[in-house]
Amino acid sequence: MTIESNLKALRAKLDHNGIDALIIPRADEYLGEYVPAHNERLKFISGFTGSAGILVVTQQQAALFVDGRYTLQASEQCPAPLFEHHHLIEDPVLPWLAKTLLPGQKVAVDSRVVTYRFFKQAEVQLGTADIMLEGLAYNVLDDLWENRPKAPSNPGMLYADSYAGESSASKRGRIADLIKAAGADAVIVNQLDAIAWLLNIRGTDVPHLPVILSQSILGKDGALQLFIAPEKLPEGFADHVGEKVTVFPETGLAAALTTLGDRQAKILFDSDQTNAFSALTCLTAGCELIEQANPVDLPKAQKNDVEIAGIRAAHIRDGAALCQFLCWLDGEVAAGRYLDEAQLSDQLEAFRRALPELQDLSFGTISAAGNNAAMAHYSHTNGTPAKLTPNSLYLVDSGGQYFDGTTDVTRTIAIDDPRPDHKTMFTRVLKGHIALACANFPNGIQGQQIDALARQFLWEIGKDFDHGTGHGVGCYLSVHEGPQRIGKAAGPTAPLLPGMVLSNEPGYYEPEDYGIRCENLMTVISESNGMLGFETLTFAPFDRRLIETELLTSQELNWLNDYHAEVFDKIGPLLDQPTHTWLSAATAPIGTH
Repeated sequence: MTIESNLKALRAKLDHNGIDALIIPRADEYLGEYVPAHNERLKFISGFTGSAGILVVTQQQAALFVDGRYTLQASEQCPAPLFEHHHLIEDPVLPWLAKTLLPGQKVAVDSRVVTYRFFKQAEVQLGTADIMLEGLAYNVLDDLWENRPKAPSNPGMLYADSYAGESSASKRGRIADLIKAAGADAVIVNQLDAIAWLLNIRGTDVPHLPVILSQSILGKDGALQLFIAPEKLPEGFADHVGEKVTVFPETGLAAALTTLGDRQAKILFDSDQTNAFSALTCLTAGCELIEQANPVDLPKAQKNDVEIAGIRAAHIRDGAALCQFLCWLDGEVAAGRYLDEAQLSDQLEAFRRALPELQDLSFGTISAAGNNAAMAHYSHTNGTPAKLTPNSLYLVDSGGQYFDGTTDVTRTIAIDDPRPDHKTMFTRVLKGHIALACANFPNGIQGQQIDALARQFLWEIGKDFDHGTGHGVGCYLSVHEGPQRIGKAAGPTAPLLPGMVLSNEPGYYEPEDYGIRCENLMTVISESNGMLGFETLTFAPFDRRLIETELLTSQELNWLNDYHAEVFDKIGPLLDQPTHTWLSAATAPIGTH
């Protein structure tokens, strides 16, 4: 069937069910960033393959809402007049619906695939226009989807305490104490990485995210109800997790929530992380909902000593693979072979795949040549990959998933001779990276309070970048982990605490010309002066050809030379002789003023 015929069939089904508009987000019931193939419903109905977007289908319109990252991609994959296009931020979904539909009409959404916060906001905003919102407990698209991929059925794996640094029973006990402190009886845990962390299990159900499809309820006594396809449980699961873990079919979640309602239980939930179906089921059953941040988030974000040691080791191996790639790339360019973005991405992946510890990439590699790098989240898989060109920049953002850690690193590379403006802007971005890496700050500081450190040298000349400066990273879990982050946006966020891992990735993007980003991961540490600071975890050289030495202070040059010396010391012993020779030159000291 074609996209057009699928839309026609969907409209007939909506008409039969008395639905005037259907909201279709790029999400599933687990509300995660990555979606397994059998839940890629937005892709099925529209052809859009971006990582974020919402489609609204009415009898007359198919309106696709995406942010600035995907404007061009959306117009190519979902062409007019079959689809109309809107900016997700500048022309949001709910106000559009309120002005497009007539009073008395009905909007529906699968309540499993939106957060409770979105659902309540939709109720209010649509209600002011006398438009009704219906939360469905099923997905209208599933009946239309011929040849739908099967749900993954591979069993998960036990994640050894020697990697986790703490047993599942201990973790559940700690979270149970937080549930009791909040005056609640239980917490709903929909997030796949939170379940994986709580139970010390991992899986292969979702691309780039080592988790098992499941849902759970954790009680104040540390007892956990796990809702999962039984065949997905790894051998030895019961002994691994210890007592107080009961397994049910995944379809049993609603009945369990209803039972809690019969007891008039108090349920702790995070409206940004709990799907609307779970919250609505609780309310209908008679539960009392206590709104609070997910109590798993902070303990998961604060890595213990065992996790940090593993993360350090993973970054050194990963850095060796990246250095092999950078050396190889310089050789290809020197030989006049200007390869395309896909060839480059594949070669970098091959170097990582040669590491026996690698389990997966931590996300799809951003391999961006020339003006494509001006799109911060560009993907070469959405069209014809571009080739490198002389005297340009190449940006590569990539990472790996290892048993002992998750990596994420971006390097910007000169292809032949960089232009003067390339060097000036790269150096200003690097100065911001160094400033953040060297930051000292008191306890209680949040990421938004130090974000300006990374932007100050761009602000000096009236420039900026339109993405966050740092996101949290898990330990063999999600490469984008909350609640820690560094960015301009105000709003609820967590203080930076020892053991948290974050990225440090200022950038600059000249539209339709080039893009620059300098990204390392770092962990929050306690300093001897009682303040907090950062320890850099990533080890790979910054391209010396792009550095305008005169723009760096003596302190910045010292930091860079010290960092490069550490890169050589840590990575050098893992390299073959040609790459070792290349790294020696790439990390050679830069003269001070």
